[in-house]
Amino acid sequence: MIALTNLQKAQSKNKSIICLGLDPDPRKIPGDFGKTTKGMFDFLMRIIDATSDVVCAYKPNAAFYESLGTEGWSLLKLVCDRIPEDVPLILDAKRGDIGNTAQHYANAIFDRLHADWVTLNPYMGYDSLRPFLDYKDKGVFILCLTSNNGAKDFQMLQVDGKPLYHVVAERVAEWNKEHTCGLVVGATHSDQLRELREVAGDMPLLIPGVGAQGGSLEDAAVLGTDGFRKTALINVSRSVLYASEHMDFAQRARAEIIKLNSAVDVLRRGETETPATESQPIQRTQATANGESSAPPDNADDGSSGA
Repeated sequence: MIALTNLQKAQSKNKSIICLGLDPDPRKIPGDFGKTTKGMFDFLMRIIDATSDVVCAYKPNAAFYESLGTEGWSLLKLVCDRIPEDVPLILDAKRGDIGNTAQHYANAIFDRLHADWVTLNPYMGYDSLRPFLDYKDKGVFILCLTSNNGAKDFQMLQVDGKPLYHVVAERVAEWNKEHTCGLVVGATHSDQLRELREVAGDMPLLIPGVGAQGGSLEDAAVLGTDGFRKTALINVSRSVLYASEHMDFAQRARAEIIKLNSAVDVLRRGETETPATESQPIQRTQATANGESSAPPDNADDGSSGA
């Protein structure tokens, strides 16, 4: 419950449901910052310093660091240590292995890196997740319906008359006795997002897939939060981290987050003022901020590094 409470506090304080993925790609990092791990650390610190008051969480994807070898692991540790304490840290690791191995993963993520949340793969069942769930002050986001094309290979298969993703959501809801569980649901599945929001109850949803993969920011915000009554996080990464190829990258990253926050705020006000009912469907509004469209840009993050 502590992890969820802290997440909700961060959303309230920073007036944001945007989670920023910290996924350093040396090929895209501006200037000379991508040539060394020290440069990448400086790049990420400037991003964090510029955005820590306008995001609700940070989500480094472990793969981007692991691919750099031992220096990458050190970089990940430094980044995790430098994230402000009042901004939740979600490690996107997608772990899922037998109990003994899972315990070591849990120790590394929660005790060494001090992450507040982690993404997990439920394919091996409850005993592969239990070591993470034993941390009552931490949280887990469990893959349910992901935004990639391959989601249909398994997640859409019928199990006793229900799609597998639905069964996963029901099981996770049963495991959520300590209010430490959440679901990963891709924004590319608007119809299923509405369905899974209902199954999830009060569990938070982590929503990748907005932007290039076709996910709607409006649907992710409104359906993911059940009209802003429940907790959800919309993940963005590349469209913010690499919004500029020049030395103003940190300022541009902040501007992109503020643009997204403004778009969500317009939707929030619309939902509050004219709640949707069965006879009155949700009305979509073109969000504007400072006289410009606040819809996500064409190169908005597709969430592929998130789930």
